[in-house]
Amino acid sequence: MSDENPIAKLGDLSKPATVLIEKISEAVGGVFKPYQIVRVAKAEAEAGRIQAESQIQVTDLHRRALHRFLEEEAKKQSNIEAITQNALPLLKDKSAPQNVADDWITNFFDKSRIVSDEEMQSLWSRVLAGEANAPGAFAKRTVNLLADLDKEDAILFVQLCGFCWMIGNVVPLIFDVQEKIYNDQEINFSSLSHLESLGLIQFNHLSGFRRLGLPKSATVFYYGQPATLSLPKDADNDLALGHVFLTRAGQQLAQVCDSKPVDGFFQYVKDKWIAQSLIPKPESS
Repeated sequence: MSDENPIAKLGDLSKPATVLIEKISEAVGGVFKPYQIVRVAKAEAEAGRIQAESQIQVTDLHRRALHRFLEEEAKKQSNIEAITQNALPLLKDKSAPQNVADDWITNFFDKSRIVSDEEMQSLWSRVLAGEANAPGAFAKRTVNLLADLDKEDAILFVQLCGFCWMIGNVVPLIFDVQEKIYNDQEINFSSLSHLESLGLIQFNHLSGFRRLGLPKSATVFYYGQPATLSLPKDADNDLALGHVFLTRAGQQLAQVCDSKPVDGFFQYVKDKWIAQSLIPKPESS
């Protein structure tokens, strides 16, 4: 593992990126100063060792403990730098990192510094960039929930988000947990119950959820693909959304989890709405 600071080698940065780095340094403790923190820590540790040996004999146990501490801190530092570096290209021109609360940043890096898996680091980077782009977008509770997710949990949640539509907000349309299109993506009764236990979704396998107060005509989207619904009443319509609803944390993480559309799902949902006369049946050629 290299002890060179990758942030210090990035060269000229955009103003939002510079502000974010300064903000993180203030909150976490100057972790991105041009010199390498690992080298500083080793130098300070060596000075401490010399001073200790002048007073008492340092045992092998002490030396092993000091070595372990340095290696652990170096790994955490590497994780912090990787997450920050990957977040910088995701910052928008109108990003406002200066408005991110210090407490939020401190909590974020307290949780993320132990994350060394590159895919999970990528998710943490998107959360950091998302908060910098729109301060307040990610609650501390969402960050804490993310810290408790295993990689397998995160992958499962990403698979669920592949079924999400924009219907006012992000909604996974899970109509029948026994359908093959869901099961092929490992979405079933057991996996949904597990995601509910993690606090990412609400799962009502009996009556399901409905969107209320819809107008006569409503356009909804699946990864940018529009579908226009023609509802029965002039106003105050409701629409069945299936058996899964995202919690607040689920909503926030769904925005940055980098999910992909599921092949055939757009037409699958359209066919259901056609059968309910919510979309006109296409004319046969």
